[in-house]
Amino acid sequence: MESKHSSLFSLTIDPVTKANLTETAKWARFLAIVGMVVLVVALAFTVYSVMVLGQMSVIAPNAGYSVNPSLNDNMKIGIVIGSIIMLAIAFFPLLFLLRFANGMRNAINGNDQQRLNISFQSLKIYFRYLGIVVLIVLVMYAVIIALALIGSAAFAPR
Repeated sequence: MESKHSSLFSLTIDPVTKANLTETAKWARFLAIVGMVVLVVALAFTVYSVMVLGQMSVIAPNAGYSVNPSLNDNMKIGIVIGSIIMLAIAFFPLLFLLRFANGMRNAINGNDQQRLNISFQSLKIYFRYLGIVVLIVLVMYAVIIALALIGSAAFAPR
């Protein structure tokens, strides 16, 4: 009778692999939690900064520059919205890393193949997400460099 789970390479999780995966899960959990704490601190710092920027025009209205209150309010809203978007982009890979770590720990402790598979799926999503973000950043850099070259060529002295 054929095995229900056939394997192309007949790989197994031996004690060394189990120890390595356990330690990897611990470090992944640590990094995910620290990353999430940093994001919360960054959000708090953003809110604090916006509040301080709002008070600057009240404290020093005649500091040698003109302050348009509506522009100041729009800038504060833009800063908060931009920060929230950036923090959300940074949050999701940390979430998938934490899911990987917790799933791996539970899979190893319970010898559960399904949890192991789900854990590796979370790790795959983690790397796919980071890869997509890196590609987007590289494309943005390429566009910025191309625009800078076009702009410098257009305004170069002749």
